Amino acid sequence: MTTNIENQKKSIFSNLTTQILIAMVLGGILGIVIHNTISEEAALEFSNKIKVLATVFIRLVQMIISPLVFTTLVVGIAKLGNVSAVGRIGGKALGWFFTASFISLLLGLFFVNTLKPGEGLNLPHIDLGSVSEVTTNSKSISFNNFIEHIVPKSIFEAMATNEILQIVVFSIFFGLAAASIGDYVKPVVSGLDKMSHIILKMVNYVMNFAPIGVFGAIAGVFAVRDFQELAITYFKFFGSFLIGISSLWIVLIAVGYIFLKSRMTVLLKRIVGPLIIAFGTTSSEAVFPKLTEELERFGVKDKIVSFMLPLGYSFNLDGSMMYMTFASIFIAQAYGVHLDLGTQMTMLLVLMLTSKGIAGVPRASLVVVAATCGMFDIPIEGIALILPIDHFCDMFRSATNVLGNALATSVVGQWEENNEMDIISSD
Repeated sequence: MTTNIENQKKSIFSNLTTQILIAMVLGGILGIVIHNTISEEAALEFSNKIKVLATVFIRLVQMIISPLVFTTLVVGIAKLGNVSAVGRIGGKALGWFFTASFISLLLGLFFVNTLKPGEGLNLPHIDLGSVSEVTTNSKSISFNNFIEHIVPKSIFEAMATNEILQIVVFSIFFGLAAASIGDYVKPVVSGLDKMSHIILKMVNYVMNFAPIGVFGAIAGVFAVRDFQELAITYFKFFGSFLIGISSLWIVLIAVGYIFLKSRMTVLLKRIVGPLIIAFGTTSSEAVFPKLTEELERFGVKDKIVSFMLPLGYSFNLDGSMMYMTFASIFIAQAYGVHLDLGTQMTMLLVLMLTSKGIAGVPRASLVVVAATCGMFDIPIEGIALILPIDHFCDMFRSATNVLGNALATSVVGQWEENNEMDIISSD
């Protein structure tokens, strides 16, 4: 009976993946046809309207992220049982996150300096007006703002704005307090556990809208962008970025095989669907609930998944990290601003810190890039150079973020499983 149910779930998920792929192709075709057959103003109006489909899907996902993070993280910590276990797993998680972030930043640094995509670049039709949103947000990136993104002044405000890192901080305190009280709060923990299962059931309903959301997102972009012009004009930047992001995938997958051995192949098959959804919608947030479910099916204990994923979504954005160094130095190259190695390494450390805790900020990667450019006297308006191609880069970095978090959660889960076995054998 259990096998039949599992096979049905696999079949449904496989069908969903196929539907999303078909939606991406159809969306691209529709967008290209619209772009080539109607006026620019009409195409823009069409794009704004059809992208509502993607907005609705992402909002459907966003409405369940806050309660899902809170309930699963509190239950996970309560199941861990004590502060020492939380500290042990948290230490492993942060060690992995910062190591992965540093490697991602270094890869971006290496490829942008090796391939030099910004040198001798001549990009016409730069829209400086579209930079205002990014530069406005970048002004708020400071040490004080960084602290504010960590510590919530109200859990209800944090949930209302989907500030994942703030929800994580509150949930850790709540979970530790619940674990320290013991049996007295078991009914509360049990209630939150049941609530998390209800929310995960909602995920299945929401995911049915994924193909529609992907269709709207892709069609909206291609309706207003000349794909051929973008491909030619931005060949150096986008081609160099793809080489860098592909190298990061090779590194992540290779590390996965080192730690997970043959199970890495199984993990990759499990997360194909979430990767495609993240790629199509340019939102790693959109697959958070489904990724939680797939990692648990992969065999990672629910207490590890519920602890690791929320942390990872704030601290472990590998694709975004690589893009930030790549884009920042690309802009410097385009404007002829020379940055010596020491300055670039300082920039790398600044990016390491300022990029944490900005999940939920619109165009978060570009915001951090703009803020970093301002710190190093690189023209902030250079963001306009990459805005036309940013959506396509975002597709790849969102999928990379999902891969990085799935890998981190699976490896730490295996470490903890081995640790528990060692304790049992020593007893």
